Amino acid sequence: MSPEFIQKWEKLLDGVDKQTIPVEFLKKLVLKLEGKRRRTINIERLLRKGLTEDQVEELVTQQLHEVDEEMTGIEFVLDVKSIAAAVQPETDRLLSGL
Repeated sequence: MSPEFIQKWEKLLDGVDKQTIPVEFLKKLVLKLEGKRRRTINIERLLRKGLTEDQVEELVTQQLHEVDEEMTGIEFVLDVKSIAAAVQPETDRLLSGL
């Protein structure tokens, strides 16, 4: 995929409310904690190591519970290439009839 194609998808996704995102579309989660501390959960690496999506979700849930009281926010870092690869074919199909 060209850099321009990815940039278009990044722009599109910037405006999306990211409350519930399938694990396969995440690169990592950055948990923002009190005192400007951060904890990063590298989703992409966990999937590459062979963990299933369910196992990754369980691990993320466990880590969220561990830091719940000191967490001030979550930053979702999206895997734009995966999202574009999943959505673009359907978009092309829908728009082909116009």
